[in-house]
Amino acid sequence: MSSVVIAGDTSGSVTLTAPSVAGTTTLTLPSTSGNVLTSASSLTSSQLPTGSVLQVVSATKTDTASFSSSTFADVTGLSVSITPRSTSSKFLIIVNVYGGWNNAVSKIGGRLMRDSTAICIGDAAGSRTRVSSSAYWATDSYGAVSMGVNYLDSPATTSAITYKWQANSMDNAGSVTINKAGNSDADSGSTPRQASTITVMEIA
Repeated sequence: MSSVVIAGDTSGSVTLTAPSVAGTTTLTLPSTSGNVLTSASSLTSSQLPTGSVLQVVSATKTDTASFSSSTFADVTGLSVSITPRSTSSKFLIIVNVYGGWNNAVSKIGGRLMRDSTAICIGDAAGSRTRVSSSAYWATDSYGAVSMGVNYLDSPATTSAITYKWQANSMDNAGSVTINKAGNSDADSGSTPRQASTITVMEIA
């Protein structure tokens, strides 16, 4: 078995030993400078190609919540904090929230927040409520319906960020709910309980 010994600049050496294989094996070295990857932990985020997932955080809400005001309020349990690896990173936020309303009165609105800033909301138009999503049918809500969003954000910072979901009763009348029916919550096998989630992925 043949080997190549490379002497260190000041001391020591590195020995490259050929494996015992039949035939000829060619190892082509790159034409650019770089480092030898010895483990996954030695690879930095700056060395990953564009489009790589750098980190993922997620939260799941399995309990319920109710709102009865047109003022938006945080939905406890649907919040995640993440510290960007780079100012050029993008963040894919995936939210799946289940909302209900009572007595065909209240429309439930939801919006995605980056810290104290609402993002992924519709344009301003008179007195219309700007939301990321909403839910309402002209009938009682005996279950909760999905009202989530997918959004690609570019915060351009390396400071910690909190992404969260807020909800409100758009009519400022009656109660709207998260993870349960808005009209009837009878203890019955036909009465559902849902789980809502928020997931944030940092993309190089």
